[in-house]
Amino acid sequence: MAVCVAVIAKENYPLYIRSTPTENQLKFHYTVHTSLDVVDEKISAMGKAVMDQRELYLGLLYPTEDYKVYGYVTNSKVKFVMVVDSSNTSLRDNEIRSMFRKLHNSYTDVMCNPFYNPGDPIQSSILSLVTCFSAIVKQCSALL
Repeated sequence: MAVCVAVIAKENYPLYIRSTPTENQLKFHYTVHTSLDVVDEKISAMGKAVMDQRELYLGLLYPTEDYKVYGYVTNSKVKFVMVVDSSNTSLRDNEIRSMFRKLHNSYTDVMCNPFYNPGDPIQSSILSLVTCFSAIVKQCSALL
C-alpha cells in the first residue's frame, strides 16, 4: 500500500504531499526529501546523451526497514515520489510504473487548468482537479 505520494517541483520544493497515516506526516516529508538526492544521482548517472526521454520511471530509489521509496521524473524535471509499505511483497514493478503514469496524467490535467499557476502548491483552490488528483492518489494507495 502506498503510504505517501509526493509531487516535487524542478527546484525541489513540494507541490503536493499526501500521506495516509497523518501521525507520521513529518517522517514521510523527511523520507521524500532525502529521496531527492537519490533521484538526482540517478538522473546524473544516466547522462544527458544516453538518457532515454521516454523512460521516466526511476524504479526503487532505496528501501528502509518499513518502506520502499520509488521515483519517477518528468521531462520537465518534476519528480514524483511514492513511499510504499515494504510488507507488501506481492508488489510488482509494473504496478508501480502504472500508478506513476496515472499520477503523471493527473498532474498534466492540473497543469492544463487555466486557473492554476505552474509552480504553486496543488491545493483546494482548483477543487475539481485536486479532487481528481486526490482520487488517483487514493486509488494508488488502495491498489498497492
